[in-house]
Amino acid sequence: MLTKGDEYPIHQTPEPIAFSGTDRNFYDRYFFCGYRPDGGGYFGVGFGVYPHLNVADAHFSVLRDGVQHCIHASRLLGMERMDTQVGPIRIEVIEPLQKLRLVVDSKDGVRADLVMEGRSFPIQEPRFTRRLGPRTMMDLTRFTQNVRWSGWVEVDGKRETYEGALGTRDRSWGVRPIGAADAQPAVPMAAPQFYWLWAPTNFPNLSLFFHVNDDAAGVAWNTRATLAMDGAKAGEDLHLVDPKMSMTWNRGARHAAAAALDVRDAGGRTHTVRWTPLATFQMKGIGYGHPEWGHGVWKGEAAEAREDFRPGDLDPLLPMNLHIQAVATARHESADAASDGIGIVEQLVIGPHAPSGFTGMLDGAV
Repeated sequence: MLTKGDEYPIHQTPEPIAFSGTDRNFYDRYFFCGYRPDGGGYFGVGFGVYPHLNVADAHFSVLRDGVQHCIHASRLLGMERMDTQVGPIRIEVIEPLQKLRLVVDSKDGVRADLVMEGRSFPIQEPRFTRRLGPRTMMDLTRFTQNVRWSGWVEVDGKRETYEGALGTRDRSWGVRPIGAADAQPAVPMAAPQFYWLWAPTNFPNLSLFFHVNDDAAGVAWNTRATLAMDGAKAGEDLHLVDPKMSMTWNRGARHAAAAALDVRDAGGRTHTVRWTPLATFQMKGIGYGHPEWGHGVWKGEAAEAREDFRPGDLDPLLPMNLHIQAVATARHESADAASDGIGIVEQLVIGPHAPSGFTGMLDGAV
C-alpha cells in the first residue's frame, strides 16, 4: 500500500512506509511538555502512531490549580503515517528537529495553539534494549531536546499565555508494550521490575539531560548525563561521566520528595544538581498506563473524551498512578559556578529496587 510518506526519501526497509518491520508492538511517538519559568501552567502531550495495530492516538493535558484537564483522542490510522492529526489534536512540523506547532481545538472546552523552538540540536540517547528471557520488551531509539514555547492554552474559556515558557520534547520509535496485553505471557513467569528516572532541566544558558534505567539491584542498564549549550549543533553536546542519582522518596509512596545528581565533567570537576518538586503531573493524563485510554488501544474508527482529576487526591501506589512527572526547581553547583533552573523529574518505579529499599511489587518508601 502506497501512502504520502512514500513520496519522501525516508524508507528504512524494502517495503512501503506503511509497513514497519514485523513486530506488532512497533510505535512512533511525539512527546512534549511545557511550563512557565516559575513552574506554573504545566502541560503534556503524547501523540503516537502504531503501524501494525493500525491505530493513532493523541493526548493533551494541562495542570491548573491542582486539577489536571485531559483530552484523549484515538482513530483508525488507515496505514497513513504522515497524517499527524488525531481528533482535535494536530502537530505541524515547521522546521524538522527545530520548530513544531501544536494545535488543540476540542469541543469539550480545551484549546491550545503553541509553537516550540529547540534550544539546541537534539540529544540522541543510547539505544534502549531490554528483554524478558527470550522476548523483547523494549528496543527503541529516542532523542530529547529542551525547548522554548510561545502561544496559549485555554480551558473552559480561560486563556493563559505561554510566551517565554520552557519545556522539553522527545521523539522515540521502535518496540515497547502497546495496545492489548499479550495473550501468552513470557515464561517462566517473573514479577515485573522497571526503574526509570528522567530529568531534563532548563538552566539560563544551557540544558541538562539525565536519565537512568536500573535493574532490581540498582545497576544501570541504560543511562546518560549530557549538557548542551544554547545553540549547540549536532555533536557539540558535552557528555558527563559517573552520574549518581540519589532519591529521597515520600513516605508510603514511590514518588520523590527530592532528588540529587552528582556527576563529573571531562575535566574531572564535580557537579551537583538538586531538584525540589513543585507539582505532580500524572502521565496517565497523556495515555501512559491509562486503564481506558492506553497507548495503541483500539477505541473504534474515531473517539474522543475529556477527563479531569486532582493528582493530589489519587492513591500513589495504584499501578496507574505510579508514572509521574514532577515539575521541579533545580540548583546546580560546582567549584566555580552555580545557577538555578526549572525542569521535570519523571519517575516510574515498579517492583524491587535495592538502593531505594523497595522489595515488593508496590511497597511504599519507609
